[in-house]
Amino acid sequence: MKHVLLFDSDCPLCTFQSRLLSRLDWFRVVEMVPLKDERASALAPGVTREDLLEAIHCVTPAGRIHRGARAIRFLGLRIPLLLPAGLVLWIPGVIQIAG
Repeated sequence: MKHVLLFDSDCPLCTFQSRLLSRLDWFRVVEMVPLKDERASALAPGVTREDLLEAIHCVTPAGRIHRGARAIRFLGLRIPLLLPAGLVLWIPGVIQIAG
């Protein structure tokens, strides 16, 4: 199973992020799923629709959910072209500013 990125397809920033991540994901480790997809609520049980609309969410095959900048940081270690951004987000304090 792949990691799943949940995003709001009505949000221009979220759509831009998902398209950019899709282009950078040469190894296809992430599946992009818009919130309009009927699978979205089943993929992230316990996360309210309002929370899903606020930020992108990455759901791992194990069911762990990463939100917003933490999702980018998580994916940054799995998508080689995103590695520099992922590493920057591990600098102490940066994730709080980005979040």
